[in-house]
Amino acid sequence: MNCRSGELTAAWPEGDGGVHERAVVVNELAQGLRSMAEGMAWFAGSPEAEQRLVVRELGLFCIQARATEEDVQEAIARSGIRPTYTPAVMLTRWRLHMSALPPYDLPRAFRLLIALLATADTRRRERYCAGGCGHEWHQLARSTGAGPQAT
Repeated sequence: MNCRSGELTAAWPEGDGGVHERAVVVNELAQGLRSMAEGMAWFAGSPEAEQRLVVRELGLFCIQARATEEDVQEAIARSGIRPTYTPAVMLTRWRLHMSALPPYDLPRAFRLLIALLATADTRRRERYCAGGCGHEWHQLARSTGAGPQAT
């Protein structure tokens, strides 16, 4: 699958290409270049082991984007996940290691972490990358021709 083709499928490439492919897809979701419905379908169509890997990587991306405690409340509201669901409770306690959750909680964790990444990365782009940057994940709109123009 080539996510730049405009089509998301559950077939994830093996090796380093798979890591890059997942990173592109989750960043496109966080930047609003892909709909959450597409993202949820992509996630749901993936094997459980891949879902766990995506959730783990998303936690790392949130740390890399310098998510804050304030971002957590916004992410919970933005995701539509109930604050009492386990992934939301974990996030309020700053526990990002959600890949060991039961299978039924993985889609909730995915949705929540995408919202957290979107919140943190938007702030980071506005604050540190407004004049342009070399972050590959901030150039996705240019490379795919989708969504708002990247800065």
